Formats: sequence, structure tokens, C-alpha cells
Amino acid sequence: MTDEQRQPRRFRRAVPFAAALVVGIVLSACQPVAADDTPGVSPGDISLIERTMKEVQKNYVEPIKPGELTTGALKGMLTRLDPHSDYMDENEFRDLMATTSGQFGGVGIEISVDEGVPQVIAAIEGTPAAAAGINPGDRIIKADGQPLVGMDIEEVVNRLRGAPGTKVVLTIARTGRDSFTVPITRAIIKVESVKSALEPGRIGYVRVSTFDENTAAELRAAIVKLKQQAGGSLSGFVLDLRNDAGGLLDAAVEVAADFLDSGTVVTTKGRDPDENRVYDASPNGDLIRGVPMVVLINGASASASEIVAGALQDDHRAVIMGTRSFGKGSVQSIIPIEGHGALRLTTALYYTPSGRSIQGHGIIPDTMLPLPKDQQVANALVTYESDLYGSLKPAGPLAPADKGAPPPAQPAAAGSDHPIIPAVIGTEKDAQLNAVLDYLKKHPRAASR
Repeated sequence: MTDEQRQPRRFRRAVPFAAALVVGIVLSACQPVAADDTPGVSPGDISLIERTMKEVQKNYVEPIKPGELTTGALKGMLTRLDPHSDYMDENEFRDLMATTSGQFGGVGIEISVDEGVPQVIAAIEGTPAAAAGINPGDRIIKADGQPLVGMDIEEVVNRLRGAPGTKVVLTIARTGRDSFTVPITRAIIKVESVKSALEPGRIGYVRVSTFDENTAAELRAAIVKLKQQAGGSLSGFVLDLRNDAGGLLDAAVEVAADFLDSGTVVTTKGRDPDENRVYDASPNGDLIRGVPMVVLINGASASASEIVAGALQDDHRAVIMGTRSFGKGSVQSIIPIEGHGALRLTTALYYTPSGRSIQGHGIIPDTMLPLPKDQQVANALVTYESDLYGSLKPAGPLAPADKGAPPPAQPAAAGSDHPIIPAVIGTEKDAQLNAVLDYLKKHPRAASR
């Protein structure tokens, strides 16, 4: 993972808010930084770490495997920074690299770790976890009888992954009932990031469930198919980003650019000048120019989803509907360390075209669409970025706010949003989608350019 000068390369991505089993990376070079030249790192600090490790190896009640303390120290160092920074050993880094193709082995669960407890964000449609009835909000407390509480996210993921055809028994804690076990047979998980359907009235519907390296191509193919089904032209278009936890930064930029004719999609800003970048849409890139458009979001729409929603909102290309998004406005860089895995380090914040930071704020819909109670996951509430321990504080605007831009989101009141039952999304029973379809039928010129 090094170039000819043996300099580390940096991979940048808009990481999902909750280390989902679907993640991705994109390339961006960086320069090596010598530890001795870095402010805050002194020989005394290194000596303290070495002495502590020697004392632990000498006196701890059980023998410590070689390298175990080093890995633990690195993980502790990174995870104390914020919820999205971490150290990955070689196996974890290899697993991360494998997921960029949108295919991996496992059970098909998107998870976060909340106060040390693994919690299900969603069971990916068509996977063993979905078939087993795993629900958003479920807490996974054991795998094959071994406790998972207190583990970091990569360790949990490694316990859930395994060879296709092997079985893992999960112990689930679900509100309102005693804990129970669920046996799941692992399989190759092929993530179909884009699904589409032509709705009545020639309205195209596309749901993006994650942003991976195939998403932009799948989206374009879906639009071509929808136009053909509609007899050559669409009367309206719905981009559904609910429950999309994020993924590739480049994929988000490509998707947003497919609905824009020019202008900025997103800006990133960090301490390193190399992190200060502006991502623009290509001229004349709108694939459905003149077609009214609505973007659907909710509290589980994060990171890359927020980049797309924010760009289309600021450009007035689409009406944003649903509920407030998650509010993850930071970008992580994957920095390989040859022979020793990689660092996942928060290196920048991203901003919408008008200069709004989403960090801790999220995207506020132009039209709020509360979720009906019968379509909510029972006894579950949405956890936002600002609720996570150690999350970065909300950031101010990049520049003086555009008077025509939406105001920054305000923190949601406790209990104000509930997860949607995943099986409802995109079906005839989907109340939020039905409200959007009615809107497009009644407002044929809304958000069309």
C-alpha cells in the first residue's frame, strides 16, 4: 500500500455514521509525518507508553499475547478522539478494502456501538439477518455465547463475519421482551445499492441504500430504465435516502451531480490544507432536467446521504421531505501503515454549497413528514450524531450564510423521531412515500429546473 517512495497513501471517504457493514474508500495522496516532529509527541510520552507496557506484560494476572497491548493502545488512542476514528489491524483493514465492491461475507446487519453496546441500525434487505427477523434498535449482546458489550465496532464486525455457510448464534436484547437467541447462517452479502420502480403518473422512484463504487452507475441505469417504462419522459422523481448511513464521498458527489447542471456539491475543510477541497458538478449533468424532484430523508440518513440532500436543497433542485437527518458532517481518511493495518482518522468537516456545516445539525427537510406510529419500530428512538459520546461539536458556517439557504438544523427534542420499519420502505403502505407522490402530482413544477 505504498508508492515508489514508500510514502503512505491516504484513502478518503464520507464514513457511515454507524460503522455499517457497508463502507467504502477513495484515493487521495498525503505526505508522511515523522512522529518526532509532531507537536505534542515527546520522548517522555513514548517512554511512558513503553514503561506501562512492560509493567503490564510483567505483572498482569494472565499472559499477554505479543502485539495485543500495542493494538489496544492504538485503538484506545484513536477511539478517544471521536466516535468515527479508530485503528484497524491488518485483518480489519483487509475487510474494509473488500467491502468497496459492494460484496462481502457476513450476516447483513448495519450496526453502531452505543455506550459499548452493539445496536442494529438496519438488517440489509434480502440478507440472512433480514430473513431472521433482526430489527432496527435490537441490541446484540453476544455472538456464539461470547459477550460483545464493550468491544469496539471492528471487533464486533469480525465476530459477525465468517465463511459463507457457517452459523453464528446471536443473543438479542429487544425492548419489551426477555433476551433471546437467533441462529443465522452467514452468506455472501451482495449489496444492491439502488432499487427503482415506476410509480403511477409516470413518477420515477429510486431508493439508494448505501453509497459504494457501483452506486452512480446503478443510478444512471435505473433512470434510463424508468424513462423507458414511462414512455420517454418522467413527470416527477423521488430519491429515497431514508436509512442510508452513507459510504463513499466520491459516490455521493457523483450522485448529486447527476441532478445538477453545475456548481458546488460539497466542500471539505480540515487542518491540513490538502483537506480543503471543493467538489463541483460537471456542466449539463442533470439526467432528468426539468423534472420535479423530491428527496426523502430521515434520522438514519447520514454522511454521504446528507451531502446529496444538502447539495440538492441549497441548489433548489429538489424539495427535501421527511424528518431531520443524522448530522454526521465529518470526513475520515484511511491512512495505511505498511504491515500494521491502518488508521481511520477524522481529518475534515464537510459543508453544503451555501457553507452550512451538517456536523451535529443535520439536514432539516423543507417539508416535515412525521412517521405514522404503526410504521415505527416499536419502543425504539433515533440516535443522532450529537447523541454519540465524544462526537465533535456542531460547527459554524464556512462563510457568511446565504440568505436564501435553509437555516442550520436545531437539535431534535428527545423522542422526536422513530426508526421506520425497514420492510415498509418503498411499499404501497409507505405513508411518507405516498405523501411525496401526492405532492408531486399536485405540484408538477416543484423543484424543477
